[in-house]
Amino acid sequence: MGRTRKKNRISSKIDELPSEIKGQVDVMLSDTSNSYQDVSGWLKEKGYEISKSSVGRYAVRSNTAAQRLLEAQSRTEALVNVVRKNPDADYTEAGLMLMMDGLINRLATAEDEFDYLPLDKVGRLIASLSRTKVYKDKVRQDMKDKADLAFKEMEEEIMKTIKSDPELKVRLKEILTRAKELMLHD
Repeated sequence: MGRTRKKNRISSKIDELPSEIKGQVDVMLSDTSNSYQDVSGWLKEKGYEISKSSVGRYAVRSNTAAQRLLEAQSRTEALVNVVRKNPDADYTEAGLMLMMDGLINRLATAEDEFDYLPLDKVGRLIASLSRTKVYKDKVRQDMKDKADLAFKEMEEEIMKTIKSDPELKVRLKEILTRAKELMLHD
């Protein structure tokens, strides 16, 4: 069988430029009135031989990274807004959804990036998130079952104590029922 190709980290000539020149290239690329040829010409004037194709590849890579950052920031801001509007919200559920969304987006847009992240690793990450959700649901159900049992035992004990006063018995049963509903409301 053939040798597995190891993909090296991408490094362009522009990445090797001094930071002030690279910063100016970024500024020029952000202005849509500048063509790759213009940027390449400007670099040539500064003493750096970099082709318009190299400038174009760098621009595409930079834009992709910037777009990912903006998308991640947007998702995080949406999560923060939901949490602010719903202080009783389940933060772990929202965090899990955000992670799952990121993984699914990663799978959908991976194309040549699968060289960096093996498919089996993505599968393990998704399985791990699924296990976390199952575990969280199990813990929630266990808490509900324990609360049910505790309230039932508490109710029996209180009923034994107040058998002599029927009106008090009815009122306390109502209070316990309301307390149970409030605790198990989640």
